[in-house]
Amino acid sequence: MQSNNKLRMAIRATAAVAVFGVAGQAGAVSFTAGDYEMAVYGYARFNASYDIDENVSTSTRSFDYGKINVGAAEDNEATGYFGADAVQSRIGVKATSPEGVMVNIEGDFRPGNLRLRHAYGSYNGVLAGQTWSNFTSFVGNTSTLDFDSLPGAAGYQSRTPQIRYTTGALSFSAEDPKNSIANAGAAAKNGMPALTARLEDSAGGLSYSAAVLAQQVGYDTGTADGSSFGFGTFVAAKMSLTDMITIQGALSYTDGANSYLYRSAADSAYIGTNGDVETISGYGGTIGTGINLGGGRSINVGYGMTEVDLDDAVAAGAYTDDPTQSIAALMANYKWTPVKNVMMGVEYKYATRETQSGDDGDASSVAFAAQYNF
Repeated sequence: MQSNNKLRMAIRATAAVAVFGVAGQAGAVSFTAGDYEMAVYGYARFNASYDIDENVSTSTRSFDYGKINVGAAEDNEATGYFGADAVQSRIGVKATSPEGVMVNIEGDFRPGNLRLRHAYGSYNGVLAGQTWSNFTSFVGNTSTLDFDSLPGAAGYQSRTPQIRYTTGALSFSAEDPKNSIANAGAAAKNGMPALTARLEDSAGGLSYSAAVLAQQVGYDTGTADGSSFGFGTFVAAKMSLTDMITIQGALSYTDGANSYLYRSAADSAYIGTNGDVETISGYGGTIGTGINLGGGRSINVGYGMTEVDLDDAVAAGAYTDDPTQSIAALMANYKWTPVKNVMMGVEYKYATRETQSGDDGDASSVAFAAQYNF
């Protein structure tokens, strides 16, 4: 039993590095510099994709749902696209002072140049800088080779500048807001930070998280202005059914905060015919399972989706095109960890997109990845 537990923990740690970009400190190069405890970590990552029926992959060979053709365009699509890159590779450094002040700076190379991921400091529960949004949880995520993972995962699933306070299982933050008003153009503005609160904990074989977010969505043209209140919420959980099998998932709802509805690419609001800011609502979710086969091998299968209500916005003339209303994806992979700090895997991805008018389309892709951690 003890060896199975160690194996399961190793696979989960490797999966977290591959999917969410959290570089595992267990494999970091640690040393002391003066009175500071230092750690340098990262990985080299190769990603390759073969898009079977449409050219739908972007950097890191992640699935780009906006590239799925719909309607008549789907009947004239080309087939068979191959691509490969190593831009997901990253490096980071952590330093902890004798007083307990921790500083973390990390970058990767997506989409082709050095990109800042994390740059923050923390002390005594107070964090300031850029790191994962507090309106994010990974406990319900299914491990995928796709760097951006499944649509509908819990919260923002990315990093943002913020000030955060954590006490036990509770954390609160004021963050750089992520707003998008369909027909506001350059007049869109952020009048206040996004405010979040999150609870994340575990009990026995269950890990769980729940969070809420509130923000202001507004615009100001100089002669006209308006604003509205937007909010988002999610719940996420992961349950270990046995030592070898887990099930996990998440549910999200947003209204005036669709930038936090993961991978929906939907606007949060639009300006109505009377000049008022009208919010757009949406929902999403994921469900999946992870199966540890032993010997450093695992299988993961997950499904995710998002849908937004665009009928009123389209009726008000907020869009000149036919916007995406819903997306969904199924991802299934096989991963192998032949030795510590090395992961290889292959994944099949199938996705659908539907626009507000009812036109829809689908696409599929196969991906391969090899990752070497330090």
